[in-house]
Amino acid sequence: WQTLKVYDVLGNEVAMLVNEERAAGRYEITFDAVHLSSGIYFYTLRAGNFVEMKKMVLIK
Repeated sequence: WQTLKVYDVLGNEVAMLVNEERAAGRYEITFDAVHLSSGIYFYTLRAGNFVEMKKMVLIK
């Protein structure tokens, strides 16, 4: 099972981009951030036992 979530700097979830079972492979996700302000956000990818969080900067 895979999830890809986006969080603001306060830790509030602002988007869930993936929440489903997917076969192994390479995927591309389009993130429509029109409702978000410019700033720093974090995204977390969970796939089985794998969990990784990264920082991103949104500039409008």
